[in-house]
Order: sequence, then C-alpha cells, then structure tokens
Amino acid sequence: MCDRLQHRGPDGFGYYQEGPIALGHRRLSIIDLSGGAQPLGNEDGSIQIVFNGEIYNYRELREDLVKKGHRFATHSDTEVIVHLYEEVKERTPEYLNGMFALAIWDNRNQELFLARDRFGKKPLYYSTSVPGMHICFASELKALMAIAGFSPEVNAQSVANALCLGYVPDPDTIFAGSHKLPPGHSALISANGMRLRQYWSASFEPEESLDFAKTMEELEALSADAVERRMISDVPLGGFLSGGVDSSGVVALMAQRAGSRVKTFSIGFTREEYDEVRYARMVAARYQTDHYEEVVSLGVHDMLRTLVEHFDEPFSDSSAIPTLYLSRMTRQHVTVALSGDGADEILGGYRRYRFGVAEQRWRSIVPRWFRRTAVAAAGRYYPKFDRLPQVFRAKATLTCLAQELGEAYFDSMTGFGYGLLGSILSPELRAQLGGFTPRESFVNRFDKYSHLPPLQQMQAVDLETYLPGDILVKVDRASMAYSLEGRCPWLDYRLADLAGRMPARFKLKNGSGKYIFKEMLKSHVPEEILRRRKMGFIVPRAEWFRTSLKPVFEALVLRPRMAAYLSLPDVRQVYEVHQSGARDYGRELWAMLMLACWENRWLGSSGDLLSEVTESSKAGWQSSAAALRA
Repeated sequence: MCDRLQHRGPDGFGYYQEGPIALGHRRLSIIDLSGGAQPLGNEDGSIQIVFNGEIYNYRELREDLVKKGHRFATHSDTEVIVHLYEEVKERTPEYLNGMFALAIWDNRNQELFLARDRFGKKPLYYSTSVPGMHICFASELKALMAIAGFSPEVNAQSVANALCLGYVPDPDTIFAGSHKLPPGHSALISANGMRLRQYWSASFEPEESLDFAKTMEELEALSADAVERRMISDVPLGGFLSGGVDSSGVVALMAQRAGSRVKTFSIGFTREEYDEVRYARMVAARYQTDHYEEVVSLGVHDMLRTLVEHFDEPFSDSSAIPTLYLSRMTRQHVTVALSGDGADEILGGYRRYRFGVAEQRWRSIVPRWFRRTAVAAAGRYYPKFDRLPQVFRAKATLTCLAQELGEAYFDSMTGFGYGLLGSILSPELRAQLGGFTPRESFVNRFDKYSHLPPLQQMQAVDLETYLPGDILVKVDRASMAYSLEGRCPWLDYRLADLAGRMPARFKLKNGSGKYIFKEMLKSHVPEEILRRRKMGFIVPRAEWFRTSLKPVFEALVLRPRMAAYLSLPDVRQVYEVHQSGARDYGRELWAMLMLACWENRWLGSSGDLLSEVTESSKAGWQSSAAALRA
C-alpha cells in the first residue's frame, strides 16, 4: 500500500504494527526535516498517528499543550496532534487550522480515529468490505486496491455521476465497497462498530446588518494571516501565478511578507486564446518575483497517461492537464506552492452564480405553472444555435427559467443535459441504476438549503460537491503526482466563516462576482487583472476530438469492453455529429474518454492499451503538425 503512495511521500517510509492495527506512512518532509518521522507516538507509545497535510496553527497549540505538562520530542506539527488528542479526543479536528487526513490509534481503548479537514483538501478513502479486515484506509484508492481481497465491483451510480459531473461526489467512490470520508467529518472505529461525526460545516446565514468597510477590513486582515501561516516551511516555497485575481492576490500578500524574493510559476500556451502569461508577468514585475514560465503546446498525449495513473477514478475536468504541467515545472524549483483555489466558492466568483441569482429573481415574479408549461415548451422547441452569438442562443436560458434553482444549477454543471445521458448509457448500466439519476440526486442536495437566498444555496451545494470532488481533487492529485505540496490560503476556515455571514450584495455587484474581495485587492493587484474576465485553464477539447484524439477515442471508447457502460452505437452517433462540426460535444466525449481510460488502466485485461494508442497517435499528430508548419 505504501509503495503505491511513494509519489505522495518520497522522503521517508515508516510503519507500526501491534495487535489488530497496522499503520504505514510515506513522508514528504516540509517541517522539522530531521524529526517528525511517522508513525509517531506519545511518550509511552500508547497513541500512534499517521498524518498527511499541514497544521498552520500548530505553534500556538504546542504552547498551550506545554503549559498543560505535555513533553515534546520533535518540533513537528504531527506530534502536536498526538498530544492534542490526549487532551480532547474526538474534538481534535475542531482545533486544527490546516489541511489534513489523519489516523490515530489509541492502544489503551483499542480505538481508531480518522478525520479529514473541513473542505476535503486531503483525501481519505476507506473500506469496511475487505474480508478479514474491520476497516482499511488510505490517501488514494490505488493503495486500497493493493489489498488482497479488495473488490473492484463498479458502482453504477458513480459511473453516471462521473459522466454527468466529471467526478464522483463524496462519500461514494467508483467502487461499491469503498467510500470517502466526507470533508469536515471524523470517524471512531472500535469493536462496537464505526461512528461518523460531522465536526464542521460551512454556514451561509447572511447578516444583512454587516458594515461593508469593516467587513472588508476584517477580510484583509484574515487574508494576510492565512497567507502568512501557509508560508511556514523548512523547504523551498513559491506560488502558482495564473494571471487571474485569486492567484495574483496570494502572490501579492506573499511578497509583502516574505524576507526574500518570492518564486512564482506560470504555464503559457502556444495558442494565444488560451494564454494568460502576460497578466502573470504584470504581478511578477510589480513584486519583483523570481518568475518561472513554461510554454506548452496543449497537446494532450504527454499527460494523458499521467492523469489516468494518478486520479484513480474517472475524472473529466480537462483543466487537470495544464495543472499537471504547472505542477511538474514548479516541483523543479520548490517543494511547496500556494495557490488561489477556493476564493470563487466562498466569495461568489463564478458566472453561474450571477446567472442563477438573476434567473431566480425572474422565477420569483412569474407563476410556476406558466414556467412549467409555456416557458418549458418554448425551451423544448427553440432551435439550438451553437454557432450564433450568445444573444440568439435562448434555448438554454428558456430551459433554465422553466426549472427550479437546483434543476437549472445542475444543468449548468453538466454536459449531459436534455436526455443525452440516458441515450448513451448501456442497457445493462441503466438496469443497475434502478431509476437513480444524477440529476435528482444532485437537486435533492438543495432541499436542506431552501431557506437560504439563491446565491448561498448554490455556494453551499458547491462546498459539498464541486469543491471537494473536482477542484481540490485536481489540485491534490496533480501536485502530489510530482511530490509537490499545494496550499490554499483562501480556504482558511476563518475566511469561509466570515464570507458565509456576508450578504449577497457584498459578493455580487454590477455584474461582477467577488466584489468585496476585488475591492480589498485594489491596492495589491493591477486594475487590469481585477477587471478582466475570468478565464481559468481552458483546453481545446473540441479540436482535439477532431484531430489528435480521434484514434485514441476510437480505440478506447468504442472497444467492446465499454459496452458494459455505454451504448456504443449511440456514442458513435454523438461522436460523428461532433466530427461533422454541427455540434460541440467535446465535454461529453472527454467524460466518456476518461471513463474508458480509467477502465483500461485499473480494470482492463488487454494490457496498457492507452500507452500504445497515445504513442502511435502522438507520432502521427507530430508528423501532421510538422507538415502544417512546413
């Protein structure tokens, strides 16, 4: 199991085994390089811990524990957790400001304690279905798959969710017999069974009486402290710099607190429409950072195998490809990198939030019966014009307005709308689903937040689904693939608590998201960056499937084994429509390709088909590109 996680911890290995428990650990040394090896115990060895992550308030906790008589043998944050557990037991994660997945064995009470950080930055998989074991757990699914007796029975609901959403939402995994410990949860396992406990959840109860100026002042102070805490490291540290608002804000605050020049890292693209490097250079120049860039061609072949190897489940956020490139380049210079992830979710940065609030305002003044009949009919029969300007593409808007907030929000998060999923799933998989639909499952999450304003409803659901299932998985797996630790200052839980109390007008204003956040950064970040439209890591999926990925898709997705999951004649029809240029199915084809790549790597019996096909396809693509250049 530890061998399969060597990329997460190349600097050391340790294990502990006594009685019914066995703990293993791979170490990436960040703090207290000479001490802190794991598993690590208390003075008499009765408490043992394995832990992945970083605790940013460990120094304050240590001081308090020393005053209470605890003796420390190391200067590591890991040992602080051990002694804290002696004091407060199951309440331990409530005291921790950081990212973590941890396991603590209490030998006296014969209890195992598992916990995962509030947002799910660090992964924790477990299974109670392996014969002969009460429970087994690991940081990645591939480690559980190394256990003799682990059942790779595929969860049909997870396949449907992975296609629709691009990831498998917590607490499920792609396998029926394994689970993820949800963010903000702990578990206590003993001879009496397993008890789950939610120790934290984000609150989105807006306080309309908040003063904007005072709130912005508090936001800036917390932001500065969050960044400074994440700069604690005994190894080289830097920052991702995309040229967007969020990463620029992190780098600005880093530069103002660093004792030397900050190292920053950007990926540039040969295609100008996907390139943000000039904006990253503005911030690098302003703060005189040691700036590193790498220009990539956005060819997918070099990274497709790495993506499938490290993500363990079907994962179809295509921005994982440039994130892998960025992580690989960054790791050549530093071991820790701060990123701008999380600000959009807690401070209302996504365009879909603005659209959702505007649509909900319209729904509130139009009778439901009219929306469900006349507006819905208009949406069904309005032609779909993919190639016309946005103003003429009313089909999606009409369809959204006919729905409730949760339904419309689901459609904004998936490419498999309008019945497409049902048509491309195999009869066998549809039978296994037994009436389950990703849409209904997702929409039901809105029920417990129906008392909140629309913006807060969408944010709350994103913190349950999109943030831990997509964004944080992408950052963790891409960085850990190269033994790079990524830290997210905007996901300090204190910032989330403050943002949760903010009324919507602090976040959405004048057609822009993250309003208070951008106002706070005005003195730190160039105005051009604050005003520019959000871009993100965009890749040319549509073009890939008409050029370099054609042979890869045909060899992997359209092979007979995939008929267990997909209706291949219907998939081929979608594929041919995309080839004709009549519709852009790039998002849907990418999701199907990721499912097929995953199946071949982890369940396939036909050898490493992915490597064979991509190498052959890569050679042909490079030859064609050279001919075009000539």
